[in-house]
Amino acid sequence: MGLFGSAPKIVIVEDNDALAEIYKTRLEIIGYKCYVATDGEQALAMIQQEKPHLVLLDLMVPKIAGDQILATMRASDWGKDIKVHIISNLNESDAPAGLREQGIEGYSVKANLAYDDIDQLVNSILGPGV
Repeated sequence: MGLFGSAPKIVIVEDNDALAEIYKTRLEIIGYKCYVATDGEQALAMIQQEKPHLVLLDLMVPKIAGDQILATMRASDWGKDIKVHIISNLNESDAPAGLREQGIEGYSVKANLAYDDIDQLVNSILGPGV
C-alpha cells in the first residue's frame, strides 16, 4: 500500500486490446489500479515509471518479447522484486526456457483462463490488503 491507502497497481502487458480491456475492467472493479502496455518497449517504460505490485505478462508482444521484458526487469534495481505472472497463448513447455528461474508467481495459458479467474488469480498473488 502506498500513501493514503492507494490501490495496488498492476501493469497488464497484452497486445490484444480487447483482452487487455477485459482484464483491466475486471481488476479495477475489485479495487486494483491497472495500466495497459501493448508492446515491450511501452511495458518496460511503464513498469519502471509505475513500479507496480504485479505485472501480468504476455510473452508474445511486439518490439520486446515477454521473456526479455522479464529478464530486463530482473537485471534492474527497479524491477528485480516486482511480482510477475505470465499469461500466454503458449503452453509453458513451449515457452522460452528459464522463466521460473527468474522468479515468476505462476504461469497461465489464456485458453484455460476464464475471465473471472483473473480476479482470483490476482487476489491470490496480492492478497487482500496488499
